[in-house]
Amino acid sequence: MRYAILSDIHGNLEGLNTVLEHANSKGVDRYVCGGDVVGYNANPKECMDIVRGLDMPCVMGNHDEYIGEDCDLSAFNPIAQEAVVWCRNQLSEEDRQWLRDLRYVRLVDHFSIVHSTMDSPRYWGYVQDANDAAANFTYQSTNLCFHGHTHVPQMFIDDGVDIHHGSFIEPLKLQIGNRYFINVGSVGQPRDGDPRAAYCIYDSEVETVELFRLEYDIETTKAKIREAGLPERLAERLDYGK
Repeated sequence: MRYAILSDIHGNLEGLNTVLEHANSKGVDRYVCGGDVVGYNANPKECMDIVRGLDMPCVMGNHDEYIGEDCDLSAFNPIAQEAVVWCRNQLSEEDRQWLRDLRYVRLVDHFSIVHSTMDSPRYWGYVQDANDAAANFTYQSTNLCFHGHTHVPQMFIDDGVDIHHGSFIEPLKLQIGNRYFINVGSVGQPRDGDPRAAYCIYDSEVETVELFRLEYDIETTKAKIREAGLPERLAERLDYGK
C-alpha cells in the first residue's frame, strides 16, 4: 500500500492540487491528512471538500480547532486573529461541525497520525528536538507515527538506546525494532526556508518514507489572499517558506 501523507494544507488550493496530482502520478493508493486543513490561505472550503471527497483519514490541527470552535482569540497575534475570523465566516455551520468532530489522534491501518504530539495532542506542543521527541515516544503506541504542526519536514528515530533527529536527504528505510515520529512538512505554508509544497509517500510494502518538494502556482495563491483582504504578510511569506 502506498500512502500519501500530507499536512498543514491551510486553505492553499494550488498547493493541494499540485500535491494530489503528483501523488496520483506516483501510484498512491490512499491519502492521509495530519490536520490544519484550514487557516491562513484563501480556499478553506474548497480544500475541506477535497479532503472529505477523498475520504482521507484526518486529525484535528490547532487551526481546525480555532476555526471550528468559537474560542477566545484575545491572546492571538493580530494577523492570526484576523485570519481565523475571516475563515470562520467562509464556512457553513456544517463545515465547522466537521472540523469540531475531528479526532486528535487516529490509527490508520498499522500507523498513527497526530497533528502535534502524542503526549499532549490537545495542547499543540511542538517537537523540535530529541528532548521533545522523547516525551512523544513515551505515548506513541505504534512503531510509526506521522505529524505536522511545525511546517518543517524532519524525522525522529528511537532505536531503543538513543533518539536520532534528522532531515530528509534521501528516502528513509524503516528498520524493524525502531520507532519513528515523522514530520511531513506543510502543503500550504512551508516554514523551512523552502517555499515548495511538501508531503511524504509511505510505501508499506518496502517500508520506505520519501519526502517530495513541489513547485506550485504561488502567485495565484498570493493573489487570492490579497483579493480576500487577508493580511499582506500571509501572501509575502509564501515566497520565502517562512
